[in-house]
Amino acid sequence: MTDRLALLERLRAFRERHGEEHWPQESLEALSNADVLRWTIPREYGGLAIEDAELQAGYVELSEACLLTTFILTQRNGAIQRLASSDNESVKLRWLPRLCTDECFATVGISHLTTSRQHWRRPPVMAELREDCVVLQGEVPWVTGAAHADVIVTGATCDDGRQLLVALPTNLPGVEIRPHAELLALTGSHTGPVRLNDVRVPATEIIAGPVERVMQRGKGGGTGSLTTSALAVGHAAQAVRYLQAEAERREDLRPIAETFARELEAVRGDLLFTARSEQSPYTAESLRTRANSLVLRATQAMLAAAKGAGFVKGHPAERAVREAMFFLVWSCPQPVLHAALQEFACVGDDDSLLG
Repeated sequence: MTDRLALLERLRAFRERHGEEHWPQESLEALSNADVLRWTIPREYGGLAIEDAELQAGYVELSEACLLTTFILTQRNGAIQRLASSDNESVKLRWLPRLCTDECFATVGISHLTTSRQHWRRPPVMAELREDCVVLQGEVPWVTGAAHADVIVTGATCDDGRQLLVALPTNLPGVEIRPHAELLALTGSHTGPVRLNDVRVPATEIIAGPVERVMQRGKGGGTGSLTTSALAVGHAAQAVRYLQAEAERREDLRPIAETFARELEAVRGDLLFTARSEQSPYTAESLRTRANSLVLRATQAMLAAAKGAGFVKGHPAERAVREAMFFLVWSCPQPVLHAALQEFACVGDDDSLLG
C-alpha cells in the first residue's frame, strides 16, 4: 500500500511541477521501479501478466494522478499486448524480455487501421510482401512517443486488401520520425506522424497477418477495449475530488459533488465488473459513452466551481477541461462520438449506449 501511494504521489508531483509539455521520463522511471511496466507482459518473458480487472483498476488510479503518464503507458501496453498475442515466437522473444524495464520503449501506431483516415481511397500505409521482408510505404498518422521508441507496433495494407501487423524497429533505414504535434492537451506525449519510405522490415518481425481485418485478431488496447474508458474515469475522479474538497467549505456545492461522486462510483464499478465478467450487461461502447459524458461534465463543473481563477492558464481546472477534450478524439468509435454529439445538441432519445 505504501509503495502504491508513493508512486501516485510521484506522478502527481511530476504533473504539478512540469505540467503537460514535457515527456514524463521521470514518471516512467517511477513506473518501472514499481514494476508497473511488467503488468501486461506474460510471465514466461519476465512479466506479471495481471488480470484485466486489476489492469483497468490500475489505469483508473494512475490516470487520476497523471493522465499524461498513464496515456503513454497505455500506448506502450497496447504494443506489448499485440506482441504477446502473436503466434510468432521469435518476435516475442526479441522484444518482450527487454520491455520489462524502461530501458526499452515500445509504442503503437494502428489508428489508421481503426479510426483515423478511414475515408481515404488509398490506405495510409501500404505493404509489399517479399520473400524475406515486408516493404512499407506511407505515413502512420498518430504515434505516441515515436521519438523515444525502440519499436513501433504498426500495420499496413496489401494490394489485395489483406492487412498485417509488424514490430517496426525505429532504427531501420527509411523510418522518419516527424515533429510531434502541438496538441490542445497532452503535448508532452510527443504524439505525431511517422513517415515510412520503402522501409524493409524483416519477415521475422511480423506479428500477425496478412489477413482480412487484422485488428480483429489477437489482443490489444484500442477502440473496442475498456482502457480509454478507464483513463476517462480516472480523469473524472480528479475533478470530482476537487468538487468534494470545495464542497467542504461551500454548502451550495455539496449536492453537486455528491451527485458526481455517485455517478463516478457507478461507472467505475460497472467498468471493473465488465473487465472481470463475461456476463456483464455493459458493452465497451456503452461504458465509453458514459465515461466520456462523465469526464466532460465533471471537469466543466470543476471549472465553474473554480470561477475566474480556474480560467487562468496553469490552474488545475483549466488543464482538466482541456485534457477531457482528449476523450472526444482518441480511439473514439463512431457510435460513441454520435452519442456525444446528441448529448451536446440535446437531441435524440436513443439510450441504447447508456448500458
